[in-house]
Amino acid sequence: MPLSRRDLLASTALAAAPVAPQHREHLRTGFERLAADGYALLSGRRVGVVTNPTGITRDAEHIVDVMHRDPRVELTAVFGPEHGFRGTAQAGGSEGRYDDPATGLPVYDTYLKSGRPLADIFTASGVDTVVFDIQDVGARFYTYIWTLYDCMEAAQLAGKRFVVLDRPNPVTGRAAQGPVLHKEFATFVGRQPIAQAHGMTVAELARLFNGEFLTAPAPLETVRMSGWRRTGFYDASGLPWVPPSPNMPTPDTALVYSGTCMFEGTNLSEGRGTTRPFELLGAEGLDGRWAAAANELGLAGVRFREAYFTPTFSKFQGKTVGGVQLHVTDRAAFDPVRTGVALLVTARKVWSGFAWRPDHWIDKLTGSARVRTMIDAGAGTDEVTGAWQEDLAAFRRIRKEYLLYK
Repeated sequence: MPLSRRDLLASTALAAAPVAPQHREHLRTGFERLAADGYALLSGRRVGVVTNPTGITRDAEHIVDVMHRDPRVELTAVFGPEHGFRGTAQAGGSEGRYDDPATGLPVYDTYLKSGRPLADIFTASGVDTVVFDIQDVGARFYTYIWTLYDCMEAAQLAGKRFVVLDRPNPVTGRAAQGPVLHKEFATFVGRQPIAQAHGMTVAELARLFNGEFLTAPAPLETVRMSGWRRTGFYDASGLPWVPPSPNMPTPDTALVYSGTCMFEGTNLSEGRGTTRPFELLGAEGLDGRWAAAANELGLAGVRFREAYFTPTFSKFQGKTVGGVQLHVTDRAAFDPVRTGVALLVTARKVWSGFAWRPDHWIDKLTGSARVRTMIDAGAGTDEVTGAWQEDLAAFRRIRKEYLLYK
């Protein structure tokens, strides 16, 4: 008898052990728990892993290398997302199909593939179990969670088991923040209606996707962490940080990203081509008036410094631009999405050259036209952020059902 949707949601790879207080020596990732159990979940299975450079152990070894040399695991394929399995591609790129020099394993490209074409890749690879292990950063428009979604859908179509190995949300798993996507604005930077800062781990998101959005639920199993608290930032985990993508160099980047990535939808630099992407923002013609205007708002947990920088690539490559650097002074009080909106509002006010990208990319990032049109109409920060509260409250109610950690 087929499992019901609720039965599939309830299935977990390992017993849901009580979550201990988060200390460096106590937190264990999904992979660490899988390995400690002797890979019993993968016994007798032909395994393929969806991963990137963040799929590492506490000793900074890649899980693919670890499993490849372990006779208890029959690892037969690797699937790379945006930026690739080994992480050599920039934004909007991937590594293509190749054989990994370190292991000899075939590496398949999943980037921008979904549905039946991705299911056919899983079938051609010969695997019967697909394992997902990628470090997320907590923002709706960070594409790895939609790789997760697409791979779950493809696994269901191809008749493959799907296992998610959990890792911390580096900016905590506190309440969701920001606007919720409207379905007519769905793209690869937002497939489904979740909040801009979702406050979930990848295993929790997988459960949400299975329960709310996939037409037919995937045969999902999750290996949860032990010792992770929802209030913990990444530095409390004791895990090494590997940049999940070339412009996510530190956990500090992740902390601001769900707000300042909205500047991708403008003609301002979001700091790509600097050593502090998404913390440095600016454009030719901007000066200290922007930092002053932002500081006058008294936003919680953050200050703005007048800054000048010269991007080495992307917008304003090789040109000196003026703008701001964000300095988060209280991580617990800081609201990245509200801060991002405030910076958009003040940038438009102090700089006559402010413009949205002609393709309205800001609408895709924020999940509707509301942020753009309200700012254009002269709305302030409180008015813009207040407009999404009803949608956000509804998402928070749905989200509660799928949380694994209290």
